[in-house]
Amino acid sequence: MKKILLITTLLISTLAASAQKNSSQSYIDKFKDDAIRIMHQTGIPASIVLGVAMHESANGNSTIAQNLNNQFGVKGGGGVVFIKHHKKVHSSYKKYNSVFDSFQDFARIMTERKQFSHLADALTHYDYTGWAHGIQRSGYASSRKWAAQVLGIINKYDLHDLDEKPEEQQAKPADAPQLAETKQ
Repeated sequence: MKKILLITTLLISTLAASAQKNSSQSYIDKFKDDAIRIMHQTGIPASIVLGVAMHESANGNSTIAQNLNNQFGVKGGGGVVFIKHHKKVHSSYKKYNSVFDSFQDFARIMTERKQFSHLADALTHYDYTGWAHGIQRSGYASSRKWAAQVLGIINKYDLHDLDEKPEEQQAKPADAPQLAETKQ
């Protein structure tokens, strides 16, 4: 009986861990193009946009992400009301029409608010580490571990690969065979 219970517990734990990974990967697949678009518009690394969104919204599974399309925990909703478990919930979080609108507002906050706007002037879209630490130092989150947690997500899922220009990603494999052919 103990063996069956132990095996069942291990199986459930494995399935739960695998479901979390799939949830993260499906979130990345669904929103990476939006994050890249934001990067090209604003200079904020796509890895930062996606990594912060994944961290703050639990891969889109948090209550405010599900009900308000708010991926970043942005406040200022003016008393938004939504229904959860058949009860009205009053929220001080901002509601967005889409996840992309939430991404755009995060980029606006990072580039227009004095508290964060210096980061866009000082950092490139390749310096995701500098962005994470700069956002934390500028007061985005009160946790001292926030930047490390966001960087952990970025590194775990190789989100920094999104920060490369698409033509650079395509040029590398295509150039290698051409060079080999010209040498022969």
